[in-house]
Amino acid sequence: MRVAITAGLVMCAACAGGATRFPLREPLRRDTDLDPVSVACRPDPSPKEPGRVACYPREYVSPFVWDRIDTTVFGRLSRILSIDVTGEAENANSIDEVADSSWFENRPTSSPAEKTAGACTADDALPSDPADGSWLIDHGKDNGSSIGFRVQVPGKGVYLLKADDPESPELASAASVIGAAVYHAAGFLTTCEQIIYVRREQFSLAPGLVVMANNGTPHPFDDAALTSALASLPRRGTLRRMQASKWLPGVALGPFRYETLRDDDPNDIILHEDRRELRGSRLIAAWLGHWDAREQNSMDVWIARDPAHKRSSPGYVRHYQIDTSDVFGQPMDPPTLAKRLGHSYQIDLEDIAVDFVTLGLISRPWDRAALVLGHELFGFFTANDFDPEAWKPAYPNPAFLRMTERDGAWMARLIARFSREDIRSLVAAGQFTDPRNSEYLEQLLVARQQRILARYLARLSPVADVHGEADGRVCAVDLARLREVYATDRFRYRIVETARGQRSVLSAELRPDGVVCFLPRPVDVGAVRDDDPARSVVFDVDNGTGAGPLEIHAYDLGHDRGLRVVGLVRRERD
Repeated sequence: MRVAITAGLVMCAACAGGATRFPLREPLRRDTDLDPVSVACRPDPSPKEPGRVACYPREYVSPFVWDRIDTTVFGRLSRILSIDVTGEAENANSIDEVADSSWFENRPTSSPAEKTAGACTADDALPSDPADGSWLIDHGKDNGSSIGFRVQVPGKGVYLLKADDPESPELASAASVIGAAVYHAAGFLTTCEQIIYVRREQFSLAPGLVVMANNGTPHPFDDAALTSALASLPRRGTLRRMQASKWLPGVALGPFRYETLRDDDPNDIILHEDRRELRGSRLIAAWLGHWDAREQNSMDVWIARDPAHKRSSPGYVRHYQIDTSDVFGQPMDPPTLAKRLGHSYQIDLEDIAVDFVTLGLISRPWDRAALVLGHELFGFFTANDFDPEAWKPAYPNPAFLRMTERDGAWMARLIARFSREDIRSLVAAGQFTDPRNSEYLEQLLVARQQRILARYLARLSPVADVHGEADGRVCAVDLARLREVYATDRFRYRIVETARGQRSVLSAELRPDGVVCFLPRPVDVGAVRDDDPARSVVFDVDNGTGAGPLEIHAYDLGHDRGLRVVGLVRRERD
């Protein structure tokens, strides 16, 4: 007998009269926001095309200074003055996951090499020895703290090249590559990032280039500016190290917001602050020390159904996470502010009030922060005093503030899928010249990962990936046991089957890699329809560690068709 494992939407959450909690139906595995929609056209003239029209959402501009003021001051005042009751995420399905969407993709378990590649394919690899003058710089990099420029690479497309901070050579480029790969492996949409070594001669410059500083002041980007920028970069022989970020497809619409909706996108119907992937991304940011996780480090793009007319409708908006160059302890002035990163907002009214009332006598994590001898490159990024529940970015993030226990547990299950070998491979992609930096960063990421798992796999069941086997057994993976969150003897499984009012205790079979299996008892209900409540069966799987049990809701469709799982519920511990 083969067990069919599927799941349905949470539709009948608490039906009366003893009816089953979940209907017998297929799961929501693909969100309709991936379906093309049409947007009203509007005039969009350009110097070359005065009659051009645009049939896609308008660009959203997020000025650097305004974004900072809005999230730090006005956004916080608005939340204080409003009635804001945080509920569960609106896009979680019946198996306590989220569907594939224009925000997130459920990616199958992959090898370390596949995780490390991130969004890059083999065709994206840039040549190591291009011809002189073959890479045309046609635009400087606006905003941000790092020097950069856009280049046209023959046969490869458009890339944004960025430079490391001379005070922290190799860190920003390594952080960008590793951070993007982690976000991508978890399921987010990211850019293709790679580290390259370049020489001045391979570039040519379009005339009249300017770049816009964070304060809105334009500066020329000419041969002298390019030569100066390259001169400060880490070198390998005569080559200079840079980070290459592949240009996103489609038409750029500016950043997405971590709250409200994009009102000109018909597909955008779930408040961003109520999307589980955005709420849960707080834990990835905490893991990597991504204190700059805010709207300016995101990008929406319009993907037209007709790629030959990228400004046309129908199409849909894709939402990308971009630029993780701040992770792993990027330097910040003054150092006293850098010590607070991850522990307090840049302007944290709550911390200010507590320090005022207590006269500053309470010992804070930033009071204990110190550089690690031999690893000063990573600043104050350590596992010391790392508390994933208390972690904060530099500015309040509306979606992060609404993360619930279930959102955090979902993300922790994704983070648990990174093995030590995965982390080692990801760190190697950073290409640190000194192997001690790679070893140290690997240790930090493993230690911070363990703290996240110990906190967020401890209250709601860490049992996931429920699946059936040909012999009729139902199996799942206990991610807490897989990642050795507890000692082996802590895991004592109790599995109870409830069918037609009868409870039976089933034997648990433990396998390597955290797998636990059990053999259900057959339910003989005679000739009744498939969705008859008499066919419903519920399994309670308790791993004995103190986390709440996992309820597996299913229908027994008979010997030939087996069980069909229709829902998973993670109960809190009674």
